[in-house]
Amino acid sequence: MGYSKTHYKSINPYTEEVVYEVPKHTAAQAREMIEKAHAAYENVWRDTTFEERAALLNRVAKEMRDNLDEYALPMTDEMGKPINEARGEVEKSAWCAEHYAKNAQQYLAKEIIESDASKSYVQYQSLGATLGILPWNAPFWLAFRYLAPALMSGNTCIMKHDSHTPLCAKMILRAFERARMPENVVQNLMVDHAEIEMMIRHPYIKGVSLTGSDKAGAAVGAIAGNELKPVVLELGGSDPAIVLADTANLEEAADIVVLSRYINAGQSCIAAKRIIVEEPIYEQFIELLKTRFEKLKLGDPKDTSTVIGPIARKELVDEMHEQVDRSIAAGAKLVLGGKRHTGQGYFFPVTMLIDVEPGMVVSCQETFGPIASVIKAKDAKEAIHIANDTQYGLGASIWTGDVEKGVELAGKIVAGQVAINGIVKTDPRLPSGGVKRSGLGRELGPHGIKMFVNTQQIWIGPKKV
Repeated sequence: MGYSKTHYKSINPYTEEVVYEVPKHTAAQAREMIEKAHAAYENVWRDTTFEERAALLNRVAKEMRDNLDEYALPMTDEMGKPINEARGEVEKSAWCAEHYAKNAQQYLAKEIIESDASKSYVQYQSLGATLGILPWNAPFWLAFRYLAPALMSGNTCIMKHDSHTPLCAKMILRAFERARMPENVVQNLMVDHAEIEMMIRHPYIKGVSLTGSDKAGAAVGAIAGNELKPVVLELGGSDPAIVLADTANLEEAADIVVLSRYINAGQSCIAAKRIIVEEPIYEQFIELLKTRFEKLKLGDPKDTSTVIGPIARKELVDEMHEQVDRSIAAGAKLVLGGKRHTGQGYFFPVTMLIDVEPGMVVSCQETFGPIASVIKAKDAKEAIHIANDTQYGLGASIWTGDVEKGVELAGKIVAGQVAINGIVKTDPRLPSGGVKRSGLGRELGPHGIKMFVNTQQIWIGPKKV
């Protein structure tokens, strides 16, 4: 087990051995940490300049880049991320810190707006202590996606990091400590879910960010709404990748679709989970996908030749096998994988299902692993209909040889972001988030930093005559 009544334990999904153990915080300790975050905001952080905040985040970025494996290996050990991907995640987290260090002042600059006042404008003020409820699947990147903009806008941050990655949380704090972050500006709380409501309702918590399941998002959103507190929810996805018959380079499309499906062993909200292929190229594209998927190497995540590491936890493997089995029973055809792993580690084989139809489990539920579901569409119109036939709306991609057509179709997809002839990814420069049960609010870019600020209107008289 990864937890007890008093401690959290992280389990290496490859060796199945305990990696790290940490005591849980009590409710009293949680309240004390919130009070410290508020005091740090009131007495220290609120009055720092953009330059001072930027200097600190740049030091954090340099610390992580200079000690790359020290920060990457905990991800490999605690949730099985292949070392190459773990190093990339640390680099991306550093980039996020650097991006907001460079651009926050511009993103939050005063905006002059003409009115009947002699002068009127909007300015952005920090709120106070914020709470970030974070998942295990990208423990550094998703933390920095919350931390960097919140800190640069002048807020203090309490992470409630996932109980399965406590060492990653400790290492994130270490980076800030080594960068000489003022005390209690960034903290991490290790508490059970039962304590989260108290934290959200605490009067000193002024905003809440959650990355997780739609069920968790609905619960957190309801509490935050009841308290009239701003909330950002980045939730699950069942992202479609539409491949049209006029795609100029099917080989490239297959390369990118396969990459989107297997990265992080498929444990990504924005992975291409439903591959929707136009009928004239359906059989051809299946072969292109199959030849690529069957070459992917599973193995020791510390081996640089490993492409797909183990799944983070055994119960997740069992859940995916159930999803695949139920879909096959409903008529999907298995062309690759599907068999249960019998050796060491929590592995799930690269699995490919074709002739998947709406209503099958792998089509309507989020599949959080290397499961490719291929769906046939008779034309572009039906492809868009299938893409939107889901409770989720996080990301989507369209592959076509006609970019103008791709732009037109993108406008018909109900999702927070659409990539045309490319991979769906998160980027510090661009806003990211979903609609429907994929969440609300936005992270990253100029939009993300404005989620936890007071957009204050200033009107200066006398009134214009």
